[in-house]
Amino acid sequence: MRKAVNHLEAELVKVRAGKANPNMLDGIVVDYYGSPMPIGQVGNISVLDARTLSIQPWEKNMLQPMEKAIMASNIGITPQNDGMNIRLYLPPLTEERRKELVKRANAEGEHSRVAIRSIRREAIEGIKKLQKDGLSEDAGKDAEKEIQHTTDKYISAIEKTLGAKEKEIMAV
Repeated sequence: MRKAVNHLEAELVKVRAGKANPNMLDGIVVDYYGSPMPIGQVGNISVLDARTLSIQPWEKNMLQPMEKAIMASNIGITPQNDGMNIRLYLPPLTEERRKELVKRANAEGEHSRVAIRSIRREAIEGIKKLQKDGLSEDAGKDAEKEIQHTTDKYISAIEKTLGAKEKEIMAV
């Protein structure tokens, strides 16, 4: 269940909230001489100002593959290539785009909730099997209550994380 919450936090970092963040590029993979490499391993990513990221490739001939990878990643940013660096200018977020980003964040949250509920279901099924094998009914009920308590704790952690991200996205 902790992994589900950690995964949600990692995914929410990629949802931009108006500020430039190098982690936005984490999922982008570049073809580096025939093998896929994360973009952070073929160049230096830095934040120039609140709305601008700069990528300086280790090798000049990697500019085109990096630019293609950014375009293909569908992050909503068009790269600007000046022959030495790639600059990513983040446009200011409109109200409509903010609402879209909140929906995307909530969809990621729902995936995490589903994962946690699935873990709960598997654990309860395991307890029921143990009860058939001789575990007392009271011990089974206590274990089910504990599983439900843990599930509720992690679901509330997801809600808290989503609330903070929504607040961050909607802040103008």
